[in-house]
Amino acid sequence: MTYFETKYFQKFSFTKQQIDRFLESAFRDLKIARQDRFTEVRFTYGYQALVKAGIALIAKVGGVKVRSVAGHQVKILEKMSEILENPDVLTLGDAMRNKRNSDFYGGGESITEKEAEDYLKFVEKTLGAVRLLTK
Repeated sequence: MTYFETKYFQKFSFTKQQIDRFLESAFRDLKIARQDRFTEVRFTYGYQALVKAGIALIAKVGGVKVRSVAGHQVKILEKMSEILENPDVLTLGDAMRNKRNSDFYGGGESITEKEAEDYLKFVEKTLGAVRLLTK
């Protein structure tokens, strides 16, 4: 059983429709990532899709909502990794988060087409696993 720290998570009774909306939003972002021609947009929307899928998964499995506090995205990735029993979710998700933060706060780190494509493949696979667990 996954433990959800109260600093990052709060008990909440989600309806199936609310969880479905989180997941729909994740897949919408993934679609944008797949269709856009700009590498940075593809990467950013891919990362957003991953985080939104994590929120849906945590809502479904844990019955908790994520608190918007410093470090919460790392916690989302940690919990996704635990629930999916896949350490790559934390490793690759955190690499995406760090690259996003470096670009956002560090004045612009570029991402290559290959990196963006590799990350999107990982996100697609992860969203597929999340979809199965949130049905």
